[in-house]
Amino acid sequence: MRYSNTHLPRVLVGATLALSLTACGGSSSQTSSSSGSAAGGASDVAAGVKADPALAAKVPKAIASDGAIIVGTDATYAPNEFLAKDGKTVVGFDVDLFRAVAAKLGLRAKFSPAPFGAIIPGISSGKYEIGVSSFTINKQREQQTNMVSYFSAGTQWSTKKGNPNHIDPNNACGAKVAVQKATVQADDVTARSKKCTAAGKKAIQVDQYQGQDQATSSVVSGKDQAMLADSPVIAYAISQTGGRLEKVGELYDAALYGYVVKKGDTAFSDALAGAVNALIADGTYQRILGRWKVDDGAVAKAQVDPPAAE
Repeated sequence: MRYSNTHLPRVLVGATLALSLTACGGSSSQTSSSSGSAAGGASDVAAGVKADPALAAKVPKAIASDGAIIVGTDATYAPNEFLAKDGKTVVGFDVDLFRAVAAKLGLRAKFSPAPFGAIIPGISSGKYEIGVSSFTINKQREQQTNMVSYFSAGTQWSTKKGNPNHIDPNNACGAKVAVQKATVQADDVTARSKKCTAAGKKAIQVDQYQGQDQATSSVVSGKDQAMLADSPVIAYAISQTGGRLEKVGELYDAALYGYVVKKGDTAFSDALAGAVNALIADGTYQRILGRWKVDDGAVAKAQVDPPAAE
């Protein structure tokens, strides 16, 4: 889950982190319309999706005229969105799913990597037509944008295997903790640190990184003692580091992810929700989540601006 004031929560973990963590956001100027499978290869997930003329007709002409939807995404958040081994192709379950959504609307998706905190401003300025980047839906974001729900995730903590520093998420005072900037997790651990100092205990040393891949690397290397991120990201980081990390504590604060579009763009929002629901109905949605092993986050129905957390 990603969000922090103007930015919603999100799950992150550098996708090719197999200890080299090469999927960092440094290639933010790259643009890709490709996707990938869990193995990092090309995916044909959108190839079999048939366009729905009624839904396609709802897409504003300004967006549909060039045949593509320009997508802002922070490609450091595996398995949701990250860079493939070529360092420029954006892959992930978010990518596969949105390519299918775009196909249902008779369009292609063109992914443009960007820093997470720059995506919502980019939507407002017209640089991007949508944000697909594990944005957690909250009231602050719904005040600035329209959001379409499509997935559910919670926050999870992680440490090195064996938890050598005996980190307890509910009593982490004095610990060195890594998070990605502009996420709900950054707000979470900062609030926890304030409670520590208010109780006369040592503050949590919060190290905030531009990319989740960097946060993960800091725990693997021992620079930081723990990290917190969206639950799919933590699970993927554990698998990609060969078990050098482990979960600690329970998952909490489950919330919806949402596609982000310009405030007031009701027709486009309705078209997106309709496309997701059509993919749920025909089984494509479940197949994509299953391919990436994130089935636990499936939702029964997409909604426009659903009730959100504070």
